[in-house]
Amino acid sequence: MKKILIPTDFSQNAEYALKVAAQIAKKNNGEIILLHMLELPHQSSDAVGSGTDIPEIMFFKNAAIRKLEELMDEDYLDGLKVSEIVQFELAFDGILKISQINNVDLIVMGSHGASGYKEMFIGSNAEKVVRNSDVPVLIIKKEQGDFEVNNFVFASDFADEAKKPFEKAVEFANKFDATLHLVMVNTPNNFKSTSNAEEIMKNFVSGFNVKNIATHIYNETNVEKGILNFANTINADLIGMSTHGRKGLSHFFNGSISEDLVNHAKLPVVTFKI
Repeated sequence: MKKILIPTDFSQNAEYALKVAAQIAKKNNGEIILLHMLELPHQSSDAVGSGTDIPEIMFFKNAAIRKLEELMDEDYLDGLKVSEIVQFELAFDGILKISQINNVDLIVMGSHGASGYKEMFIGSNAEKVVRNSDVPVLIIKKEQGDFEVNNFVFASDFADEAKKPFEKAVEFANKFDATLHLVMVNTPNNFKSTSNAEEIMKNFVSGFNVKNIATHIYNETNVEKGILNFANTINADLIGMSTHGRKGLSHFFNGSISEDLVNHAKLPVVTFKI
């Protein structure tokens, strides 16, 4: 977590994310990249390149730079290396490109979540970044104060494909000296006996160097509800999930538990791409 990207629209939720990112960067001797995406009214056309729009473009760009510089002067960023980028592009496309170009280790985003019609057909920018990012994405919904991770829930079916993202989750947990709580949610449509579930998790974690670990089996009507309810029972600080990054019709019909949690969980959620 040496390079942390924080997209900002200058909202309160974005500042919540920046404050958390600052704490993580200080603990890991890291640096912060502040990114503001300018989605101009003519974003979908070639008008950005036309001479008649240059004064408008420069007005918005200069205003964004002033706001970024004000943010960079905040006390909670003292002692950190902070750089700024203003990009003309659709938000989630630009976030992914900038993260790749700058080899960032973590993206921290504030989110209001999305619901109903908007969630189904549009989705939040945070959801789209979670779906497509190759690096871990940490979603912050509210003011965190001191961002301490003592109890970190990692929910999975613990199939072999989840081992790569789990490796990143272990690294994340170890950085915070957190207890990593592995939870398998039993649902009526996908039920496993306790002995079978325990064996699956035992085999899954073998070979990983985890400082503090506990395994749990939780019964619930669906996986998302099970994760949220379990996290509440142990007073979790953070929920971690792997994501397949489904797109198109596959995503529409199958959905994604990770993206649902990003929209609905009140706790911070961190996702790791399979």
